[in-house]
Amino acid sequence: MGRILITDDAAFMRLQLRDMITKAGHEVVGEAENGRIAVEKYIELRPDLVTMDITMPEMDGVNAVKEIKKNDPEAKIIMCSAMGQQQMVVEAIQAGAKDFLVKPFSADRIEEALRKFL
Repeated sequence: MGRILITDDAAFMRLQLRDMITKAGHEVVGEAENGRIAVEKYIELRPDLVTMDITMPEMDGVNAVKEIKKNDPEAKIIMCSAMGQQQMVVEAIQAGAKDFLVKPFSADRIEEALRKFL
């Protein structure tokens, strides 16, 4: 069972992810609505994995990945993107993200990604 931090500026996306993650047998240890809060919560909670939205207010997902990786080079982060954000996904992977999920999420794809990294 993994401990997961969910990051998305849309409450309904966090809810949807929380639902799929807990149904897959993992624990959601925290939620963040922007990259800055995600970095703070990562340092505080040290989750096993982070789901990271790309486009968010205050600090986007790519910069949040860079900040988290500075604190913990071993951090496991999966990007969550809408279609058409390929360039930012590429930047996030170069910054150290492990994988990406495209919205709308499927429970199968979430489970597969969690299994792969936990």
